[in-house]
Amino acid sequence: MNMIVLDLEWNQSSTGSEPEVSIMPFEIIEIGAVMYGEDGKLISEFSELIKPRVYKKMHNFTSKLVHLQMEELEKGDTFENVSRRFFEWCGNDPVFVTWGPGDITVLQQNLRYFGQPLINEGPVAYIDAQKLYMLACEEDGKTRRNLEYVVDSFGIEKDIPFHRAFSDAYYTALVLRKILEKDSDVIKFISYDITFPPSDKEHEIRSIFPTYEKRISRVFKDRDAAFRDKETLATRCYICGKKARRKIRWFSMGDRKYYCLGECEEHGLIKGKIIMHPCSCPEGVFIVKTLRCVTDKEAAVVEKKFNKVREYRKHNTSGFPVKKTAGSTSGPVPEDNGE
Repeated sequence: MNMIVLDLEWNQSSTGSEPEVSIMPFEIIEIGAVMYGEDGKLISEFSELIKPRVYKKMHNFTSKLVHLQMEELEKGDTFENVSRRFFEWCGNDPVFVTWGPGDITVLQQNLRYFGQPLINEGPVAYIDAQKLYMLACEEDGKTRRNLEYVVDSFGIEKDIPFHRAFSDAYYTALVLRKILEKDSDVIKFISYDITFPPSDKEHEIRSIFPTYEKRISRVFKDRDAAFRDKETLATRCYICGKKARRKIRWFSMGDRKYYCLGECEEHGLIKGKIIMHPCSCPEGVFIVKTLRCVTDKEAAVVEKKFNKVREYRKHNTSGFPVKKTAGSTSGPVPEDNGE
C-alpha cells in the first residue's frame, strides 16, 4: 500500500454560462504527485499537463495563480489518458494525501464527467494534511493555513516555485512528515470526500475518532425519510456506547444544519450536529452527522441557538424560516426516540 501525495491545478469558466458548470465547475489541467512507501521512503514522482476540452479560455485568476498559459496546455494529453496513467502509477489501494479538501472532489467530478472509473463509488477516505496541521499545530485547532505559510513555519527550504501541481505535492509531503514528527496521532483523523454518498445502508460510514464520531448516511427520499431512520436522531456516547440523556432535542435554525445536546453520565456533555446534503443521483438527501464531547462553554452556544429558535417560534406560528434544499421540508424536527 503506497501513500500518494496529490495536488491538482484546474481551470474554470470565465462566463459561468456553460452547461457543464453545474456538474464539473473545475476542469483539471495538471496532475502532480509523489509516492511514498510504507517505510516513508520516496518511490516515484508523477507530473503531467492536460489539454482542456471544456473551459478553453484561461480564467484570469487561474492564469495568475498557476502561471500556466493555454499554449502550454495544448501540448498536454487528454484527461482520459492522463488519469489512466496516473491510476496505473498509483498501484493497488493507494492512500491519497492532499492539502485541503478540494482536490478529491474535483478529481471525482472530472472522472465522472469524462466517463472514467471513480476512485470509489461512495465516499473516498483520504488524509487532509492541512487539517492535520490545524489539529497538531494551531492553538484553537480550527485555523486553516495555506501551504506556503506552513512550509515557512517549519523552516522548510523553498527550492521550487509554489502553485504548480508537482511542487505543491512535493511541499505537502515534506510538511506531512514534519506534522507527524510533532504529533503522530493526528494521522488517525481521516477525512472523507462525499461527492458520492454511500449506495446503501451496508456501505454507510461510521467512524470513531479520538475526539468525535462521524456518520455519513445513504440517500433518503427527503428530509422526513431521513429523520424516520432511528440512527439519524439517536444520541449515544461515542466513547462508551451508552445512551446519552437528552438535554436539548434536535432543532434547526432554518438552514440545513441541525443540533442537539445530550449528556453521558460518565463522559459529560455531547453535542450532536447533522448537515443535510442534497443529492442528484439518486435524487434525495443524505446526512453527515457528528457527535462530539464539548465543554460547558461550547454547550452554552448550542443552548443559545436553541433559545433563539424557541423565542422566534413563540411569535411566528409558521416556525423558523427554512432555506429550501433538495428534498427538504419545513416544520419541526421529529422527536428523538431516545435510542
